Amino acid sequence: MTTTQTIAQILPCLCIILSTLLLSLSYNVVGQSPAFACDTDATPSLGGLGFCDRSVGVRERVMDLVGRLSLQEKIGFLVSGADAVPRLGIPRYEWWSEALHGVSYVGPGTRFSSVVPGATSFPQVITTAASFNMSLFEAIGKVVSTEARAMYNVGLAGLTFWSPNVNIFRDPRWGRGQETPGEDPLLASKYSTGYVRGLQESEGGKADALKVAACCKHYTAYDLDSWKGVDRFHFNAEVTKQDMEDTFQPPFKSCVVDGNVASVMCSYNQINGTPSCADADLLYGVVRGEWKLNGYIVSDCDSVDVLYNSQHYKKTPEEAAAITITSGLDLDCGSFLKLHTLDAVNGKLLNESSINKAISNNFATLMRLGFFDGNPKKQQYGHLGPKDVCTAEHQELAREAARQGIVLLKNNERTLPFSSSRIKSLAVIGPNANATKTMIGNYEGTPCKYTTPVQGLAKHASVIYQAACPNVACVTAQLDGAKAAAAAADATVLIVGADQSIEAESRDRIDLLLPGQQQLLVTEITKASKGPVILVIMSGGSMDILFARKNNKISSIMWAGYPGEAGGAALADIIFGAYNPCGKLPMTWYPQSYVEKVPMTDMNMRANPVTGYPGRTYRFYKGPTVYPFGHGLSYSSIIHELVQAPELVSIPLDEKHPCRASSCQSLDATVESCRDLALEAHLKVINNSTLDARETVFLFSSPPSVHNAPHKHLVGFEKILVPANSEATVKFKINPCRDLSLVDELGNRRIALGTHQLLIGDVTYTLDIAV
Repeated sequence: MTTTQTIAQILPCLCIILSTLLLSLSYNVVGQSPAFACDTDATPSLGGLGFCDRSVGVRERVMDLVGRLSLQEKIGFLVSGADAVPRLGIPRYEWWSEALHGVSYVGPGTRFSSVVPGATSFPQVITTAASFNMSLFEAIGKVVSTEARAMYNVGLAGLTFWSPNVNIFRDPRWGRGQETPGEDPLLASKYSTGYVRGLQESEGGKADALKVAACCKHYTAYDLDSWKGVDRFHFNAEVTKQDMEDTFQPPFKSCVVDGNVASVMCSYNQINGTPSCADADLLYGVVRGEWKLNGYIVSDCDSVDVLYNSQHYKKTPEEAAAITITSGLDLDCGSFLKLHTLDAVNGKLLNESSINKAISNNFATLMRLGFFDGNPKKQQYGHLGPKDVCTAEHQELAREAARQGIVLLKNNERTLPFSSSRIKSLAVIGPNANATKTMIGNYEGTPCKYTTPVQGLAKHASVIYQAACPNVACVTAQLDGAKAAAAAADATVLIVGADQSIEAESRDRIDLLLPGQQQLLVTEITKASKGPVILVIMSGGSMDILFARKNNKISSIMWAGYPGEAGGAALADIIFGAYNPCGKLPMTWYPQSYVEKVPMTDMNMRANPVTGYPGRTYRFYKGPTVYPFGHGLSYSSIIHELVQAPELVSIPLDEKHPCRASSCQSLDATVESCRDLALEAHLKVINNSTLDARETVFLFSSPPSVHNAPHKHLVGFEKILVPANSEATVKFKINPCRDLSLVDELGNRRIALGTHQLLIGDVTYTLDIAV
């Protein structure tokens, strides 16, 4: 072979390697080209590779790619910082990006620069969930995915976003409860499905294409971070089959089955003695087997390392690597699998075929995202760029989401809304009165801009601002200036609560009280105030503010959650009547006495009368509350009237069914005869006020007392707009075996026979289910 022939053969490979290296380098320069493979413009010879052929299906392309890789190269695709393969024109790719309530700078895959200095920062999830508005959940997801794609196109973001967090807010002390849609499985399921669809669904593209890839986390029964010496890296969640199936699993199932999410993240904790990321039944059996995940399973960051080094689940790192991959893990957020998988194969603990399955799931996701389709600027979303981030429309949606999520808890004598003609001056007091970053919670990004409460309220009245506490810890309240301001102003707005120094990832609360001397601040300012006092709580979790609820001089109380970049504007809109409040609490507000007798480590949802254990969430807890789940007031006078509802449903059974011959308490809810059963309940909603009202209508069910059933559970909800002095009708379509069923002690779904109490809006009626 001549030298010329040799050069001719190796030159195409050198060109591929050079172009890939240049691409990888440019990816690390802020505001440059995005990472993508199959750049046939720069290297035409790549067009001859099967995995670059867009005319064939994803499965065939993935098989071609996997077949071209060496074992070492394959291992490089088992971790979040995936290696480049220059000889095949594949650049390195960082899987870890976050988009919990806007594009985030958490995770190495995304960053901001002068090219895109910020992105729309929506309210924290717990606040958005309080809107109970399914269309809003999806609309936010669409905006976030548009901004994510725009940032990807200028090399500032990836395509895989590890959001949303759909864990159940089981305990009010949990620092990450703020990231979740609350304590109810149905609400969490509806939120997860809506947000995932908003992130992922590709408008007008291929049926299986992804705009960005979402990830539902943290699977499963994960809701403790660090409490009284117990941390998430060592915690073994002991969960009954019943609680697993009717509380912890439904949001994840909805993510996969209804939302078609592209990824599920396994959690740090163990479940009944087995680490989530090494549980073959939960991963391979349920997520991929029963639910048919079309995507990849990723570990929480360094979870594989944790199960080996912290939980000591396996004796060697090679055994730990092998058990996670064979259990169904596809991607390690971390480096553990990169370091130990080859030795696991060489030690015959793991077959290469298992690695092939894992990376095939990863590659298939990237294929659906267009990562292997060449230059993204020539693809469906190639027109998006910095101009599409922080648009006026997106920022207005952030403000609207905050307005819909803020909850009016108390409004004595209709003190609110204020009139600008009557309230000329405001004392705005408290550690969160001029909040900025506090309003966006955690897993945040750089917002487009902030509107603080002081700024928002100053557009309606003359504001006298006093922080009174240097921070939310409020070790020593500085009362003199604040009392003087309250005594001089027409009205006082106190804005207190928490921030990430009180509740956060790796930081659970010990109690439910306002931090430090905040209660003293509220009490003393209320005494000094000349006019009405409005108390606003910013927090992710509930607070025991019973003292304020009982104080008649505190005319109104609001919970704002963490209301996002436009939180101050939204708060002012509600206080001065530009917007009629419509939020409802997505979690129970317990008294302090509750957490004094309930350890966070007890995972049981159901009450135990023998031990005195009170149970958890509105579904199982019957004790006193500060405010109940679903509570929230409006400025309007709303009346509910039942229009239509069936009183009896008969489930057809085969003549040989045992329940025909003997009395049964319940039936298998999956029987064939259940599938086509349907009923409707119609409710008239009448608005007798002069204000347009956005009304959340709940449908609750209280089933017969069998199988330790919840005493009440949410069956459905609808958000409607009812114009002033008008009415609207809400129609609920109910499948009794799906919507009115419960889970028995063995984890099986059953339909209870007998009388069910249904609460639709404010109206209670009975429905008998028989055979």
